[in-house]
Amino acid sequence: MNMIKNISLFILALISATVFSLSALAQSDVSTSSVTVISIQGTIGPTTTNYINRGLETANERGDEALIIELDTPGGLLTSTQDIVQNMLASEMPIVVYVTPSGGNAGSAGTFITLAAHVAAMAPTTTIGAASPVSMGGGQQDSVMQKKIFNYSESFIENIAKERGRNAEWAKSAVRDGEAVTEAEALELNVIDFISTDLNELLIQMDGMEFEGDTLQTAQANINRLEESFAEKFFSFIMRPEIMLILTMVAIYGIVGEVTNPGAIVPGVAGVISLILLLYGSATMPINVAGFVLIGLAVALFIIEAFTPTFGILMTGGAVSFFLGALMLFQEFPKDMQLDWYWLVPATIMMVIFFGWIATSGIKAQFTGHRTGLEALIGKKAKVIDTVSQDGGRVLISGEYWNAISDQKIKSNEWCEIVQFEGLTVTVKPYTPNKEIDNGVN
Repeated sequence: MNMIKNISLFILALISATVFSLSALAQSDVSTSSVTVISIQGTIGPTTTNYINRGLETANERGDEALIIELDTPGGLLTSTQDIVQNMLASEMPIVVYVTPSGGNAGSAGTFITLAAHVAAMAPTTTIGAASPVSMGGGQQDSVMQKKIFNYSESFIENIAKERGRNAEWAKSAVRDGEAVTEAEALELNVIDFISTDLNELLIQMDGMEFEGDTLQTAQANINRLEESFAEKFFSFIMRPEIMLILTMVAIYGIVGEVTNPGAIVPGVAGVISLILLLYGSATMPINVAGFVLIGLAVALFIIEAFTPTFGILMTGGAVSFFLGALMLFQEFPKDMQLDWYWLVPATIMMVIFFGWIATSGIKAQFTGHRTGLEALIGKKAKVIDTVSQDGGRVLISGEYWNAISDQKIKSNEWCEIVQFEGLTVTVKPYTPNKEIDNGVN
């Protein structure tokens, strides 16, 4: 009897252990599925393309069920949108676009990207549409070019919609007529697949969907968020038009400041770095070349005013040229990225003030013959910064660095005596201690 009882207990324990093991295994299988989530907020640009590509690579490396793109954008560059859509259509990894948060929008370029997704979803009180190419860059084209861009954009979005089995007629109207709809209308029109209150609900809604013979298991998938890298955030930041305008001004200030005050170093370094960043941005963003030319002309007019006083005529011309150049510089950007007046007017005023100051106290003082001040320094002593010889050198005079020459070699940190000025070069000779020389000029 005891033996039968023991055998029964053993069988019961074995069954319990088996059930527990199977349950644990099932839980383990569910919990090992995962998705990668990236978040895109703001204008679509080159860094957005890089971010999405990195998200795809990460999702593939992890073996995730899908890549989910949380999207909230007013639009962006057509070229960047084309690159993103092409990569999405060619992806073997399921890509989900989720327009969120509430109040968000997949406008313009965002419409193309949402339609290109394998699964499209929107949060409550979001909108999609208004995909006319006039809001995706291109500035003010003539009617023929504008028609070509519209026709291309319309056929492009139609092909995307057909490829994903979505409403191609509505997609064309979003480009042709700028039509925009709510999430409920989008679902009814077969523009999206789901309305999801949050990401967890979306994962449940997606669960069980077939994709190229595989069934998505997302109901209890782990969510792995992939944030933008520092480089992506940085370059996205500097590609804003207002930041590029600031970089333009810093480049001008720094380089001109270094030329007018050789050896200051900091202005020159800041100017060159800003110029490099500006050139990088202009290589990846649709910068208007005519705008650059006008800004260059403005700088030239400002400098000529400093060399040859025209009682403000060239300064006025430079101000107008700079304003128009800054206005045109970002004309090819999407409308939401173009500069407003409250950026352009202060920038122009600051440029006039800067070069006005240069004209009155910098270049003008050295080139237009304030000889009385310079002649007063002849016979004074100066500090040698870089060894001076017949081949040149540098000295410090009244807090300013000057190129210097001397018939005799004078080592750095020694004192010298000013003999004469010629342009930006001063002739010096060794300082004689027993000679009475004013020591207060350095």
